[in-house]
Amino acid sequence: MAKNAIYSVKFRRRRLGLTNYTRRLALLKSGKPRLVVRLSNRYVLAQVVKSVDGHDSIIYSASSKELTKMGWKGSLKNLPSAYLTGLLVGKNCSVKELILDCGVSKPSSRVFAVLKGCVDAGKSIPHSEKALPIVERLEGNHINEKLSNDLIKIKEKILKDGKKKTK
Repeated sequence: MAKNAIYSVKFRRRRLGLTNYTRRLALLKSGKPRLVVRLSNRYVLAQVVKSVDGHDSIIYSASSKELTKMGWKGSLKNLPSAYLTGLLVGKNCSVKELILDCGVSKPSSRVFAVLKGCVDAGKSIPHSEKALPIVERLEGNHINEKLSNDLIKIKEKILKDGKKKTK
């Protein structure tokens, strides 16, 4: 067995490519809750996460799967559904200031669509306007016009009533 080894093994989650500890530490030092956006092959998941002493707790969570209960008939993984998911999180979570956390993956336009939804719902999140998708794509005009009409109806429904308030 070697003594005083020069090489040290990295943390398991770093070796597996699941956690970038440098980025996580920078997010945790801010002390603000994080808007965590994860994309799967079927859904868009957005969570508001608060960290206390390195332990994360979820304050509010929304998935694009919830949009079907509101009458959404389109895909649950495209840009308009990501925007509506962000709007749902922004409307129903009582935390005012958030920081975007997109994880180890490179942020895509769907991540920024969730961000735009939260900002439109009244949340304060530092971002660049250049990164946000254009309005025509958020409304689904690039897919079809019927989808954009459904989006407007569901957007009004979310902004009008919303769900129960959380912490």
